[in-house]
Amino acid sequence: LGMVRQWQELFYEKRFSSSVMEAQPDFITLSESFGCVGYRVQTKDEFRQALQDAIASGKTAMIDVVIDRLEDVLPMVKTGAALNNMVLLQKEGD
Repeated sequence: LGMVRQWQELFYEKRFSSSVMEAQPDFITLSESFGCVGYRVQTKDEFRQALQDAIASGKTAMIDVVIDRLEDVLPMVKTGAALNNMVLLQKEGD
């Protein structure tokens, strides 16, 4: 949904629709309810450790990576554009 929000911001004059989700599921509890293991991480070091632990567990695992909800995915390519026309911009004020 973050990428949908990004497209709405960059290409649709910030007309946001169905991309703002205030409430998020507890992915750890959801994973455990299916007999899986779940991890929540916020840093690269935490991710590395959770990935090692997930592999070592031998079970299906979910890693919930917490990021700023306004974080953009760059570079990106507009629909129908060539790769040499990648969007590399930052938001105003960055």
